[in-house]
Amino acid sequence: MPADTETFGIAPPGFRLPAATTIGRVRLQVRDLERSLEYYKRILGFRPLTTSSGIATLAAHDDDRPLVELHEHRDARPVPRGGLLGLYHFAVLLPDRPSLGRFVRHIAGLDVYAGSADHAVSESIYLTDPDGLGIEVYADRPRSTWLVNGRELHITVEPLDLRDLVREGGNAPWTGLPAGTVIGHVHLSVGALDQAEAFYHAALGFDKIAWRYPGALFLSAGGYHHHLGTNTWAAAAPPATGADARLLEWELILPNAGAVTHAAESIAASGYRTTPGTADLVVADPWGTTLRIRA
Repeated sequence: MPADTETFGIAPPGFRLPAATTIGRVRLQVRDLERSLEYYKRILGFRPLTTSSGIATLAAHDDDRPLVELHEHRDARPVPRGGLLGLYHFAVLLPDRPSLGRFVRHIAGLDVYAGSADHAVSESIYLTDPDGLGIEVYADRPRSTWLVNGRELHITVEPLDLRDLVREGGNAPWTGLPAGTVIGHVHLSVGALDQAEAFYHAALGFDKIAWRYPGALFLSAGGYHHHLGTNTWAAAAPPATGADARLLEWELILPNAGAVTHAAESIAASGYRTTPGTADLVVADPWGTTLRIRA
């Protein structure tokens, strides 16, 4: 059946994140800042906003919204082949399908490995940065084309029609991430889905959106296909530590300070410890992945 934001998903039992909730910047620990900057600029098309003292802040072109922060730690270990609990990938959402088509043509001319998938709700390209951190670059399909099975949104993995995507991009050159690019979602490796559900759904207030995909749970606010993915595909792996290339924290942006307060109350009432910042709420999930919640 066609998806309708009022007829799919499962709301949390208490506090529910506002529909206007979005993802802010992601902060990553990398081994070699210069090497990572080269990759994030040349391959992905980011533009540095600031670079100083081992930290670089990146944005799209013609857009000053910070999307990614790279923090250098010269002894950081690369992500092992079996993965670590923490970041699975962060996802860069392009404003339209032609932009994704131009990106596909761009990376086709580079010596870089990339995977791809059609998820029915979106079309995605998957890459890995020099430290082994996962990255998705994607474009959403129109919501009018999304489908549901009962209350669950239909999310799948099918071959992506790359030729059609490139045709959609037309003849315009790729000039970097276009204005309007955002971080669309974050996908985490977790140790157990029931614990992820207890933290991110019952305590934090995300809706459950898709829960029958093997080993995965997808959650969102406002009827989006997912702001957060969790999976147990590396459940036997240890959590990422300060010695690893890793996700330092990710941001969840709520529409006002009152919503942040309500989220803090819900998280605390569920038994999780929070660390208030100046005006932010900082909390770690059961595997130590840090989330910053701000207005």
